[in-house]
Amino acid sequence: MTHSTNRANRPPLTVLRSGLFALYSLAACVFANAAEPLPALGASTENLTVSGLSSGGFMAVQFHVANSALVRGAGVLAGGPYYCAQGSTAKALSSCMSPNFLLPIPKPEVLRGEVEKQAAAHRIDAPANLAESRVWLLSGGKDSLVKDTVVDAARIFYLKWLPKSAIVYERLPGAGHAMIAPQAKGAGACEATAPPYINHCGDFDAPGRLLTHLLGKLHAPAPAASGELIAFEQGEFAKPETGMANTAYVYLPAACRQGGCRIHTAFHGCRQNAEAVGETWVRESGYNLWAESNRLIVLYPQTASAKAPNGCWDWWGYTGAGYHLQSAPQIDAVRRMIERLAAKPKPKP
Repeated sequence: MTHSTNRANRPPLTVLRSGLFALYSLAACVFANAAEPLPALGASTENLTVSGLSSGGFMAVQFHVANSALVRGAGVLAGGPYYCAQGSTAKALSSCMSPNFLLPIPKPEVLRGEVEKQAAAHRIDAPANLAESRVWLLSGGKDSLVKDTVVDAARIFYLKWLPKSAIVYERLPGAGHAMIAPQAKGAGACEATAPPYINHCGDFDAPGRLLTHLLGKLHAPAPAASGELIAFEQGEFAKPETGMANTAYVYLPAACRQGGCRIHTAFHGCRQNAEAVGETWVRESGYNLWAESNRLIVLYPQTASAKAPNGCWDWWGYTGAGYHLQSAPQIDAVRRMIERLAAKPKPKP
């Protein structure tokens, strides 16, 4: 279908640009003013866990392996093994998403070799720490973006250091490429692969299942998330050129103001950051209900689409060759956010 437009009635391009820039600046100012410094809460870093979907799943694995002395578990939805892309965008889009005979996923011994090499150089923690971890994996049978063979490779990768009993691998035949959260408002059908990448698949509760495996027996999820969802100044921890946004979120149950709560970091997927879906991921992904009833703080770091392709986390090297190391800008920024949450709050005057 074509549309005709009277060019004489069009505003000049410069006026349009100026107007859009003014609107964008106003929105940015309002959003920035709504943010506050990330609070020091005296949280516990024991049983620190991470999880993520898609690029967030790859990022969860990277963060887990790089900081294995600190992290005690990873939940990985539609993600693959550490250093899968080996610094190559082409490999990320082919071998690490839809591998085939001509473009296979890298061999596990090659990826494990990178772990050993970087650990020996003290650029990541010793992989022996992984033996004390737990891992939960999920692959959707109708996922058209990341094949189950990629998730299979993540399991094989981890088996070098983790016992089989520490790894749970669930396959959901009818699920598309998404977080699966039964209570989510506005979620897609189970088989959908579309924004906001949060689906209903009956009573299957991915956050509940992964958190239970990683942390042990939990109380049932709360009927409502009645705690605080805080927008904080992520720019304090990460510069814009690192692909991270100026603002991120943390969910704080009321009981966690008193200190001692555990921390879980949830990495969103591509096209699932706040720029793309607003607060849908941080409100509807399902973590907050479990956090509310189990004294769990949920950290939701955010990418910025202008510097992060499609809003993806860096699991192939767009921030530099050391993207998978402790010193990587995104990994380092998230770790410092966790350290802030764990710091003791300053006494009030």
